[in-house]
Amino acid sequence: MTWAQEFVELDKSIHDRTSFDCGEEALNTFLHTQAAKHMEVGVSRTMLLPASDPLPSGRYPICAFYTTAPSSISRETLPEALAKKLPHYPVPVFLLAQLAVHSEYHGQGLGKVTLIKALEYLLKVNVHMRAYAIIVDCLNDGAEQFYLKYGFEELYQHNGRKRMFIPMKTVVQLFAYTRSD
Repeated sequence: MTWAQEFVELDKSIHDRTSFDCGEEALNTFLHTQAAKHMEVGVSRTMLLPASDPLPSGRYPICAFYTTAPSSISRETLPEALAKKLPHYPVPVFLLAQLAVHSEYHGQGLGKVTLIKALEYLLKVNVHMRAYAIIVDCLNDGAEQFYLKYGFEELYQHNGRKRMFIPMKTVVQLFAYTRSD
């Protein structure tokens, strides 16, 4: 199975959510049962990379996906050097709520591509609705290592998971640098 050229918004009428398996039950369950419902009520948006060819059912398998949502954090949770420059009320952030790659594509760089597309998407949203940073709650140590590799920093433990962040200023610089090459 090969993947399509671009990420698109989840559409349960054409995307086959049930065949997605990334090896993490929580992420599979989210995509199978919650992602579309969360979009319908307006709490998050799920973007996915479909396969280039449909299944016999006519639906397209999902190769990778990410889910984003608006959120906020207390400035006291940020490193002191950053927090002192921020207001005393909750700081707007984007939550990278989910990111997963079908297990068939593990080790092929699709996780990196998916993260880049998620950051790029949130950078575009940031033009219209500002956020200070992007946060992510790591499901396990492997996820933590993945995000560390791409510049995320640890904030604190949240609901039993390590919460990490990357400032939007860093994301802006990252994409400005890659566009100037």
